[in-house]
Amino acid sequence: MFGTESSLSMFLNTLTPKFYVALTGTSSLISGLILFLSVHWILSPSILAPLQYWTSHFEIFEWWYFRKYGTSFIEQVSVSHLRPLLGGVDNNSSNNSNSSNGDSDSNRQSVSECKVWRNPLNLFRGAEYNRYTWVTGREPLTYYDMNLSAQDHQTFFTCDSDHLRPADAIMQKAWRERNPQARISAAHEALEINECATAYILLAEEEATTIAEAEKLFKQALKAGDGCYRRSQQLQHHGSQYEAQHRRDTNVLVYIKRRLAMCARRLGRTREAVKMMRDLMKEFPLLSMFNIHENLLEALLELQAYADVQAVLAKYDDISLPKSATICYTAALLKARAVSDKFSPEAASRRGLSTAEMNAVEAIHRAVEFNPHVPKYLLEMKSLILPPEHILKRGDSEAIAYAFFHLAHWKRVEGALNLLHCTWEGTFRMIPYPLEKGHLFYPYPICTETADRELLPSFHEVSVYPKKELPFFILFTAGLCSFTAMLALLTHQFPELMGVFAKAMTDAFCPAELRDWDCRRLFMCVEAELEILPAPPSQHFQN
Repeated sequence: MFGTESSLSMFLNTLTPKFYVALTGTSSLISGLILFLSVHWILSPSILAPLQYWTSHFEIFEWWYFRKYGTSFIEQVSVSHLRPLLGGVDNNSSNNSNSSNGDSDSNRQSVSECKVWRNPLNLFRGAEYNRYTWVTGREPLTYYDMNLSAQDHQTFFTCDSDHLRPADAIMQKAWRERNPQARISAAHEALEINECATAYILLAEEEATTIAEAEKLFKQALKAGDGCYRRSQQLQHHGSQYEAQHRRDTNVLVYIKRRLAMCARRLGRTREAVKMMRDLMKEFPLLSMFNIHENLLEALLELQAYADVQAVLAKYDDISLPKSATICYTAALLKARAVSDKFSPEAASRRGLSTAEMNAVEAIHRAVEFNPHVPKYLLEMKSLILPPEHILKRGDSEAIAYAFFHLAHWKRVEGALNLLHCTWEGTFRMIPYPLEKGHLFYPYPICTETADRELLPSFHEVSVYPKKELPFFILFTAGLCSFTAMLALLTHQFPELMGVFAKAMTDAFCPAELRDWDCRRLFMCVEAELEILPAPPSQHFQN
């Protein structure tokens, strides 16, 4: 008995979804064969039809369950319920310590990959997002995205000692307000007390209706914030409270200078913006959380200063630093620029790829593996929307944020989009499927779709990778079982008519030798050989 249970448990452990697909396909094929025999007056339709009806409906349910949950219902029941009863051991829960450590590392990496990041190129709410809402009537930002921004503001712009200063105490409450008008009113109230840098920031972000107005408010914020920063810098070593206040003032100052550089970039003063960004990175080299180098890369590409872009990439495109779509696709653009103007797929197929072309293709494959959603936006196969305030690396939100600002740079390089169009799909032939492991990066995280749906507005169709494609046998089984169910129902309701139809189909498609067979005598011989009790007499033989 124990040996039987062990064998059965081992059998269940080794079953795969392909087995169940083959099982359902085989059952439908047998059902079709039984139906064929029934219309030749061998089995009674009154017995066959209910059996065929429920068999076909179970096949439909199996197809629906696989489509919704991505796994077979039979497999789920056997693995989750039957195997534990039989003493089966889950392969995923190994006692090996090395495997456990590997799983833990993989889980930590998955959590890191699904971390939501602040968009370094995020737009201005009042001057850009709100103007979009006024024109289209659509909300470009989700509640989840704005809530993350509120948490960022509370982290960057507040500290524990704010209650000691009336203006900062008001702003501490303002950042927690959900109503935009209440936040703006609180900022004006704080400015009536003194020159509050964070109050100017809020008004520049949310009340200013143009970039020029926002820049003017940020300059006032810079004047107030620089004074607070210098005062707290002198007192930062006097205690933990002063240290926290200095950290807050540093965040405020960096944020203001970065937004001023972005205002200059929006208003066409690109060289001024580049200088401001370089100075900011030199002054605060450790504040990498703002990802100012991505703003710098975009501005340098606008100036077509490709040598400077390469210098920035040499510093930040390092194996020890976190990657982004901006880093990977900018590196691909630079390598494509060297060969794209003369690239021809016909000529490449005849003579093969040169070394420079091979490097460009490999760079494109690397970028596509990191974020496979970007090419459809760059090739304008999918429409762009305003980027969210937060992005998920390797997700659709990051692809939108990148393409929104960098599509013009790809169009400016002659032939770059043509090279991308000819080569980007070749990436997927290099990545193992299913995605147990990656090629150059970690396996693509499975959580991106859920997070992107929270970050992106409902009117946008979220790009999903990899797409859940139903196997051919599942589609074939669904079609076959539906067809046999329909035939069974028609046979049950109209036996004479279906008999005539079956005979006509047999005369049309079956060879003469098969038409001469006596199916009833053949079936009775099989019954005698197998010692099967004869079926109840069919109504076709009562005459």
